[in-house]
Amino acid sequence: MTFAVRAMLCLALVLCSGTARAQATDPYDDRVTIFATGDPEMAAATEQALASLDEFLKLAEAPPPGASRFKLKVKVKDGNVTEHFWVVPFRRTETGFVGILSNQPAEVHNVVLGQNIEFTRDDISDWGYTRDGHQVGSFTVCVMFKKMSKEEADHLRTKFGFDC
Repeated sequence: MTFAVRAMLCLALVLCSGTARAQATDPYDDRVTIFATGDPEMAAATEQALASLDEFLKLAEAPPPGASRFKLKVKVKDGNVTEHFWVVPFRRTETGFVGILSNQPAEVHNVVLGQNIEFTRDDISDWGYTRDGHQVGSFTVCVMFKKMSKEEADHLRTKFGFDC
């Protein structure tokens, strides 16, 4: 049986919004895109992210000039439901990682926006950061653009520096 996977897409800055999401620890708005478990494009994006995860983690520990907003996307399970969230900021621990959940959950009920969560490397599905105004990584976001209208995807690419 296939279960829907909720992939949280944090893109639009909430600078003028009066919603509760404007109080998030990460100044991104939530966009929910549903992918079936095993979606080939999402699986390929996750594989690409994980193949370069070690390089990203080294870079996050000693960021070069112009690099900031290092983030990890992690999966959270609640029974048979899985959602993916950006965690910003994050840090390594003896057993894995800890960081602040930066999206409002839509389907899982065992975490909340702004909560410190602990996770392991096995929970990571993507990574990203900003370098000189351009997004680096965020491979799953590029897949999500394909499910948006061209206008919305182009707007977000331009506003946040995505090159995909």
